[in-house]
This record gives sequence, structure tokens and C-alpha cells, in this order.
Amino acid sequence: DPYWRFDSNLVFSQFGVEVEEAYATSTALPANLQVRAGQFLTRFGRHNPTHVHAWEFVDQPLALGKFFGGEGNRGLGAELSWLSPLPWYLELVGSATEARGSTTARSFFGGTDATVASLADLQLTGAVKQFFPFGPDWSLAWGLSGAFGPNPTGRGNRSEIYGTDLYLKYRPLRDGDWTTVSLTSEAMVRRRQVPGGILTDEGLYTTLFWRFDQRWGAALRHEAVTGVSDDPLDDEWTGLRQRTSANLTYWPTEFSRIRLQANADAPAWKATPVYGVFLAFETVIGAHGAHRF
Repeated sequence: DPYWRFDSNLVFSQFGVEVEEAYATSTALPANLQVRAGQFLTRFGRHNPTHVHAWEFVDQPLALGKFFGGEGNRGLGAELSWLSPLPWYLELVGSATEARGSTTARSFFGGTDATVASLADLQLTGAVKQFFPFGPDWSLAWGLSGAFGPNPTGRGNRSEIYGTDLYLKYRPLRDGDWTTVSLTSEAMVRRRQVPGGILTDEGLYTTLFWRFDQRWGAALRHEAVTGVSDDPLDDEWTGLRQRTSANLTYWPTEFSRIRLQANADAPAWKATPVYGVFLAFETVIGAHGAHRF
């Protein structure tokens, strides 16, 4: 079609088949505008719009799971973006999506069976995406995001989530050099109106990734997420939770990877940390579009 492109991401699991994303994207609008419509992952922050096979770790950052849900923030709706004509890359993004879903919009209507009577019953998301090339080997991406919508704790009660993300990458353009070093950091603040006051919590993660060979890479991640008392969503999460993760990745081919990961999870409300080890194998097949930088 000369005016629209269609994309879909279907998840096959032991529980059945799920439409994760299915949306149309315009390709011929004037003035550097683009429209997306359907079901999609919102472009809040850096990690949320990505799919599992593009993650640097096996598991999702704690803050995203707590604020949005285990499947990432997504919903049925529409999005408008504009690419500015400035000398550096600057994109403005705005979307309106469903505010329902216990695993996709838990800070908003979540799993409640709420109806949409007006625009106030939708989740509104805005983002600013910027990219700065510092030279042939270094580059920086920086973003600001906000998500706003209703929550079910009382008539007219709202939730707000603010975030900023930073991605610094070094990759030398030398023949035969596979070295890649990247630093990713994302911080989020959530405010929710509840009967009797406002609940505020914060979360952040920082990841350092190093690909030191054509087939080998390693990564280190640290996370910290606060908690509040009398939280209707997480009544046990009353204090600071920190988690440190490390992994080693091996790429047998361009289309597969094997990953060994270890986590040390230390919630303040538990006497001892919780340790976990993951061994993951991944393979891809068929045509696949390029990932966002």
C-alpha cells in the first residue's frame, strides 16, 4: 500500500496465542508527521517499546513491571509523531490508548472492567526523543516521557508517571572490530491519587553492556525501586528494593544466542536476598526489520 504499512507481533505460549501488537503506520503524511493506529507498545522511555528478543537481559526491569505491568505498557489506540527539521534528531510523540489491563496498564484502570466514556478515561502518553552523534564512534540518545490516566481508587482519581532515559554507545568503525560498549539508564517517578492523599514512588535501572568479541558479550545491571505503605497495588512492597544482575551471552550464529544470567534481589522487607539463575536460548527465523537505535 502506498500510504500505510501494517505490522503485527504475535506471541505463542503454552497458554495460547496472543496479539501483542497489530497496528498500521502511515508512510506518506506531509510535514514530517506520522500516524500509528491499532494495538501497540507505547513509546514511553527506552525499554518499554522493545520486544523480548531485543532485551539485554532475560527479565524486565523492576520499575517497568511495577508501574506498567509484566507485559509492558500497551493498548488499543492511536499515536501521532512529528520529526522536527532541527539540525539534530528531535521527535515528538503523543498517543491515546486504553487504560485497562492488569499486566499492561496496572497504574491506571488496570484489571478493572472500566468503560470509556470520554477522553479522560484513556491513557495519554507523550515523549521527546533526541539523538546526538558525537563522531563516527560515539553517540547519545536522550528521552523524556510522561503517561497520564485514570485509576480505579475513586471517582476522578488520576495516575501520573514521568520518566527520563539515557543511552550512550561506543562502537569503533574499524574493519573486523566487534567491540560495542553501551550505557543505558532510565529513571521513573509515579504519583497516584488515592482516597486521603497521593502515593509517590520512584524507580531506576542502569545497564552496562560490553560486546568484546564477535560471539561474546557481557552485561551488568543495577536497579532500585522504592515502595510506599498502604499501596492498593503492592501492599507488601513497603520499602526499597534493589536488584543486581550480570549475564554472559554467546552468539553461535547471527540468528541465535545463549545467555547465562544471575540475579541478586534484595527487598528491604525480606530478611535475606533472593538469588536466581537463568539459562536462556533464543533463535529467530524469517525476515525481521531493523531495531530502533
